Amino acid sequence: MTPTAPITQDVLTLPRKLPEGGLTNIVGLTRDQLRAALIAAGTPEKQAKMRLGQVWQWVYHWGVRDFAAMTNLAKDYRALLAEHFTIELPEVVSKQVSTDGTRKYLVRIAGGHEVEVVYIPETDRGTLCISSQVGCTLTCSFCHTGTQKLVRNLTAGEIVGQVMLARDDLGEWPVQGAPRDEGRLISNIVLMGMGEPLYNFDNVRDAMKVVMDNEGIALGRRRITLSTSGVVPEIARTATEIGCLLAVSFHATTDEVRDQLVPINKRWNIATLLDALRDYPGLSNSERITFEYVMLDGVNDTKEDAYRLVELLRGIPAKVNLIPFNEWPGAPYKRSSGNRIHAFADIIYNAGYASPIRTPRGEDIMAACGQLKSATERERKSARAIAADAGLAHG
Repeated sequence: MTPTAPITQDVLTLPRKLPEGGLTNIVGLTRDQLRAALIAAGTPEKQAKMRLGQVWQWVYHWGVRDFAAMTNLAKDYRALLAEHFTIELPEVVSKQVSTDGTRKYLVRIAGGHEVEVVYIPETDRGTLCISSQVGCTLTCSFCHTGTQKLVRNLTAGEIVGQVMLARDDLGEWPVQGAPRDEGRLISNIVLMGMGEPLYNFDNVRDAMKVVMDNEGIALGRRRITLSTSGVVPEIARTATEIGCLLAVSFHATTDEVRDQLVPINKRWNIATLLDALRDYPGLSNSERITFEYVMLDGVNDTKEDAYRLVELLRGIPAKVNLIPFNEWPGAPYKRSSGNRIHAFADIIYNAGYASPIRTPRGEDIMAACGQLKSATERERKSARAIAADAGLAHG
């Protein structure tokens, strides 16, 4: 079975051309793609490398959206760019700010679909949680996002655009002529928002190439973590073609329980997943795999589970992020008690693995892990529920 065969999904990824005027959106094009597009638009091939570097820096280092402001380019060339290209980001529909400073953006993309993006400020870092799909196919039973059906993959531009619009809101683009400030408000990116990134591999890869490029946004590969529920055939490709850090939504220590919590386990079970992780290229103690483990009362939180987890991880450089379950309306689970979570963490830690307990962030605005679901989808569901209560729903 080839790696691509089980990964293909019948979902739409929109083309890069915008419907109005046929302009090509620069955002999300890789260097090779942008160079080819510039040549196709009339840039002399001998000048393409230089023009590529200039445009790239204006868009991704300075955050400029107007070709007329690209002052080191000749006016006629700026006109040529404006004739063929645009610099478009997804639209921010709304922003909510939690009491703990977490920001959640509802973002509208082409076709009127919506995804959510979350910025989490901490004392030593600022983490941006971005989405890779509209909805999700995985139907993990503890995850609110999983209750929203998959609509389509995001394009590379829509993924990069989430980073750029957050930088807009945070005022993080450098100012020309100002002293260089090494502080980054967005110091880390996690692909842990809506969707399964490895079911949209090519667009995620291209987007991360743009984000990691040293002449633009310039976030190093160790500043980016991709979270997967266990799409085994794409794990090795993640290491070789993206090179970022890897996190795995694990959440159980037996196939029986994981089949219920993370249904993709029925396709690639725990043993198959762990074999792929042991073979993950380039593993070292400085590049541990993060195992995410949501703590569900009476489901996966016993001492026996903790000891089984230690045995499963043997031989894999790893840390275990313990996530107190973030409840949402209608959720079928409850959060484990603090005592049980700490007892679980102690067993993992005493076995030699880091076992931090994640502090829930943004719960008051439904921005915590597992709570993301686009607002309009929540509203539609609420409207259906109200209609059903009133005896108005039909099938």
